[in-house]
Amino acid sequence: MASRIVNRLLRAPLAAGEFPAKHASRMRATNLLRHDAQLVGQPVGIIDIGSNSIRLVIYEGEGRIPSILFNEKIMAGLGKGLGKTGLLDAQAVDRALGALGRFRRLAEDMGVVKLRTVATAAVRDASNGADFIMRLAEIGLPVELLPGTAEASLAGHGVLAAIPDADGIVGDLGGGSLELVRVADGQVGQGISIPFGVLRLAQMKLGSARALDRALAKALVKAGWKDKAGDKPFYMVGGSWRALARLHQTLTDYPLPIVHQYVMAPSEGQRLVRALGQLDPKRIKAVGGISSSRVASLGDAAMLLASLSRCLNPSALIVSAYGLREGLLHSSLPESIQALDPLVEAAREEGSRQGRFPEHGDLLDRWIAPLFADEPHQMARLRHAACLLADVGWRAHPEFRAERGLDVALHGNWVAIDAAGRAMLGQALFTHFGGEGVCPIVNQLIGYDLAARAMRWGYAMRLGQRLSGGVPEPLESSSLSFQNGAILLTLRGEDSALYGEAVERRHKMLADALQLKIAVRTA
Repeated sequence: MASRIVNRLLRAPLAAGEFPAKHASRMRATNLLRHDAQLVGQPVGIIDIGSNSIRLVIYEGEGRIPSILFNEKIMAGLGKGLGKTGLLDAQAVDRALGALGRFRRLAEDMGVVKLRTVATAAVRDASNGADFIMRLAEIGLPVELLPGTAEASLAGHGVLAAIPDADGIVGDLGGGSLELVRVADGQVGQGISIPFGVLRLAQMKLGSARALDRALAKALVKAGWKDKAGDKPFYMVGGSWRALARLHQTLTDYPLPIVHQYVMAPSEGQRLVRALGQLDPKRIKAVGGISSSRVASLGDAAMLLASLSRCLNPSALIVSAYGLREGLLHSSLPESIQALDPLVEAAREEGSRQGRFPEHGDLLDRWIAPLFADEPHQMARLRHAACLLADVGWRAHPEFRAERGLDVALHGNWVAIDAAGRAMLGQALFTHFGGEGVCPIVNQLIGYDLAARAMRWGYAMRLGQRLSGGVPEPLESSSLSFQNGAILLTLRGEDSALYGEAVERRHKMLADALQLKIAVRTA
């Protein structure tokens, strides 16, 4: 596992509905705000009406990686009887209307300036779907009914928002349908939608894995999707597959409970099928991150995953925490914003929020970069993110700043970073904040060699932070370089007083980590 991680890290890089505006402290359905592609700092919301769940997410604004202000879901099950009756379930409709009325009011009270409400397979396919949409319009929620191909495309945009170098097939599993779409080079191809949602599989009464394989293969051939994977990764989108990933982490004693960019071998789909056939449902419900309402459908979700792996022959199964909702945001952004690195942008935002000197992270990264000039892009961006987070521990108790840095890296709400990247980021911050040695979880995830590289970043950051005190001038007027087997620190004449004992000690720690000597020059 460690060797695969090393190879992966060292390789070369790589019409919205409007929401009524507030007037006299209340929103009126007659006042629509003009769409603005960058409503930075102004809350925007998305209501996603799926076949199984309905969710409201309110974001801080429209940006590359906007922070989530509010997130609530109900498992309404609108499509649970669709295969038999062709109708949205009546009780589910009543429950959904109650929840959607609440969501609209919450969005209003939270000052949302734009709310986009979308509906997918169940509402799209039900004979009473239009009636449901009309009832929502009556309570002030105009609904966009997404065609299957649009749903697939938006799932692809969601994956690219979180994994910009994604190259493979995105599979978005919902209650009523499965969407598939090719992504590569930052672009989303033409997608398809097939009626293989988790709520429909049980009603199909296929009886065996072989029967499911035949039905799925027939649907893929009909849609022109035979052999589309081409030995590329399969990106798993949707709550059912995220739940399967959490179960897999539990079964394998995986040390980091983060499902985004969690990687499984294609054969693990069949392993999950076997495990679910043997496990007590109570044990499954006890797994963190798996809601009890999803347990009943996990077996079907696992069977479909195993069947897709056999039909498409992907190289790996990779989980994406982002999907349709994030795709709605991402696809509406200007290309210049889409092109930004989501990890670096999120780290910059977090560093600015928690740190004392907002500009310090970028400057610190430029200052230490000459020592790591031979590192590939994937390493350089991780190091940059670490520098942007170099001040997140200053409010913590001095004895626990190293642990704080490790926690921010490992458990932060980051995307465009896998577990190995989180481990390197965590070790760099742990070392930077004074932690000693390699953290056990880091060693478990990436091994000593990569951890040692991250420690060297941490020592360099620690030197820069101590030299400058966090203010820009000392870093702008000094430099680090290699010279005659030493790490040379060049200072401006009037800055020589900054080289005190504490700075010299950190200079020596960095040099020792690189098996070099120290040297100081006044220019």
